[in-house]
Amino acid sequence: MTTQDEYFLREAIALAKRGMEANEGGPFGALVVRDGQIIGRGNNRVTSTNDPTAHAEVVAIRAACAALDSFQLTDCTIYSSCEPCPMCLGAIYWARPARLVYACSREDAAAIDFDDDFIYREIPLPAEERSIPTEQALREEGRVVFRAWRDKTDRQDY
Repeated sequence: MTTQDEYFLREAIALAKRGMEANEGGPFGALVVRDGQIIGRGNNRVTSTNDPTAHAEVVAIRAACAALDSFQLTDCTIYSSCEPCPMCLGAIYWARPARLVYACSREDAAAIDFDDDFIYREIPLPAEERSIPTEQALREEGRVVFRAWRDKTDRQDY
């Protein structure tokens, strides 16, 4: 952990506090930093926007990608006030930053009734054993589109 990491992590924590105090959502904040500059900021806005995907990391990733005009955050570091939930962790992996640095753990979040660990436990279960009933249908019809993507000569890979 560098002094710069500590600075940006404290900024993410402060962003979490400001968003929480403004009743925008839960106590979570995140920054995307590239070359020592903040290019994306986000605090949790789930309750103020009625958007369950408006987690701090997702908001910060969206802002940073817009600022960079890119869907990837190569050479960036994401600073989060808390260990990312599974959705945010997935978004982080898709964005492909160089690093992730966080403060609180998922256990810390669970201690204040944010039970991300429940979702972490659900993911490895077979679909039929998950708590949300899940079923697969029309696979072959869906695969037609997948084959079209595979054969598409002008696609942009990501």
